[in-house]
Amino acid sequence: MADAPSHDQYLKNLIVDYPRDALAFFAPAEAPAPEDDVRITPVRQEQLKERLGDRYRELDAPLLVEWADGRREPVVFALEEASDWRRFSPRRLAHYCLHLAEMMDTDRVVPVVVLLRTARRAPESLVPGTERHTYLRFEYLACKLAEKPAERWLASDNVVARVNLPNMDGAGRDRVDVYAHAVRGLLTLETDGAKREKYLDFIDIYAGLTDNEMRRYRREQPEESSIVTGFIQRARAEGIERGIEQGIEKGRVEGGRAVLERQLRKRFGQLSPGTAERLRQAPEADLATWADNVLDAATLDEVFRPTS
Repeated sequence: MADAPSHDQYLKNLIVDYPRDALAFFAPAEAPAPEDDVRITPVRQEQLKERLGDRYRELDAPLLVEWADGRREPVVFALEEASDWRRFSPRRLAHYCLHLAEMMDTDRVVPVVVLLRTARRAPESLVPGTERHTYLRFEYLACKLAEKPAERWLASDNVVARVNLPNMDGAGRDRVDVYAHAVRGLLTLETDGAKREKYLDFIDIYAGLTDNEMRRYRREQPEESSIVTGFIQRARAEGIERGIEQGIEKGRVEGGRAVLERQLRKRFGQLSPGTAERLRQAPEADLATWADNVLDAATLDEVFRPTS
């Protein structure tokens, strides 16, 4: 799996690609009702990333929700991802929400934290004050993915919920079955080919099926798996090339670097710290060479062989 910052980028892409489904799943207490006529806009008008590894700036997925009929005043949703609750700071989120409120000239801000891993001990509020008086109370909506029962969402028509099935509590349910429900949901609910490629990779990353589990999936779901295999292979090949081209043109190669690292791990297993550091420090030319080599290399050493 990619380094920790990638979780943030994966979920931010998902939020911006599917804002209504994201709010319904991550923040149901405040989300627009299904029948509401609303416009949802990323506040900073960030462009979507072509590959999941491409970077957003930190905390860059606030959404402005406006009701066409005026039944509710506009609301700004500040969504933040926390892979490890121990690194999550309510103070930082409170500061960010106050900044948003000032920038948007509104007090109607809903903080939402998506907690990726088990977070039963995560703080639920921030209450500055003394033993005599409370001077501020800051609370947020917490979506604890690892504690959501996957069983409840297996047949959901919410695409954000379906692709996140591998992140939920399977309660002992077969991992291959959970993966199949996630894939089936994406293929059913999303018709755009580019988004299918993008979020099949998302499902693949978080499901983390072993080679044996993936072989069983292909055996049990031959028609569906042929679609998945085609999309994933094309996405990986195109992702490496596209990531490198973007690096040459824009000076950013993080997308291609992330895809290459993931291919190496899939082919050769966990990378050593030295190899991971080598990838992080590699110039564009080396990444391009290794991306070509990985397609037919039998060993990790062959990937890094110099060109003649």
